Amino acid sequence: MPQLCDQVRAACARAPGRHVVCDVSAVSSADLATVDALARMQLAARRAGSGLRLRDPSPALSALLQLVGLPGLGGLVIEMGRQPEQREIAGGVQEAVESGDPAL
Repeated sequence: MPQLCDQVRAACARAPGRHVVCDVSAVSSADLATVDALARMQLAARRAGSGLRLRDPSPALSALLQLVGLPGLGGLVIEMGRQPEQREIAGGVQEAVESGDPAL
């Protein structure tokens, strides 16, 4: 794990003030060891005056990060790389209102 933090610090030194992007798409198991490593990497980035972004985490890893509260600590940003589902309009959800629907 110290090697990961060293790599984060080196990346921060190459691009001061910019976020370090960590591609976690290959992380297959979401466990507390993974969360610990990410938290240490985030701390190393913050101490170097930067931040850490996670690219394309699995739903299980995202849920675990939310559960332990890591995204709220120091501005960890999670970048989701997903495609719109079939029948889903890219860019958001649109709702239709029926004229006979009661007001809430």
